[in-house]
Amino acid sequence: MRTVDRLYSYVVGGPAKNGASRVQKLHLLYIDGGRVARDRAIDPILDALESDVHGVSAVLSPRRVFVHAGVVSWNNRAIVIPGISESGKTTLVAELVRAGATYYSDEYAVLDGKGRVHPFAKPLSIRGDGERSAAELGGTVGSKPLPVGLIAFAPYRDGAAWRPRESSAAEGALELLKHTIAIRSDPPRAVAAVRAATGRARILRGNRGEAAEIARELLALVS
Repeated sequence: MRTVDRLYSYVVGGPAKNGASRVQKLHLLYIDGGRVARDRAIDPILDALESDVHGVSAVLSPRRVFVHAGVVSWNNRAIVIPGISESGKTTLVAELVRAGATYYSDEYAVLDGKGRVHPFAKPLSIRGDGERSAAELGGTVGSKPLPVGLIAFAPYRDGAAWRPRESSAAEGALELLKHTIAIRSDPPRAVAAVRAATGRARILRGNRGEAAEIARELLALVS
């Protein structure tokens, strides 16, 4: 019997087909036999499905190493902005795109064995502003893998002034591994990809205020 890594089942909801009942059936999503979402509307079901597919892809990818980070490109180099949820990485990515950078991702930096970043260009999920495409921000989407030119650990802090300190490649690799999905499932592969990515990159760490205040400064650092 053929096995799969993940099994998704969707039960269609909506009004009863015969129109005899006023009770609306719920849309249901099952993953590996367990129910994970139920709603009268289909959009929350699709959101739950998309979120799980992204997460499973990050864990199970046989050739790529996924890092929680936003990514843009500038001057044929990737700018990687690692961060957890609600750290402001999507907001900063959006400002970099508005400033002329090419969009790669607001969720994952996808690394190959040489440390190059590949695009993972889903719509940007901007908190309080919904989903926006790169085109809506006046930008374009990248298509080719790029070496990393800058890694900016720059979480948002209200009222913070951007005074970053420069870190070594070793320090940057250790910090980046904290955001790397495969560090538990495949440590050797994760470490190798992260070391390759940080080997020639400039690495900055520091809290920041509003994204618009540092976006052009970050671009200026990648020549």
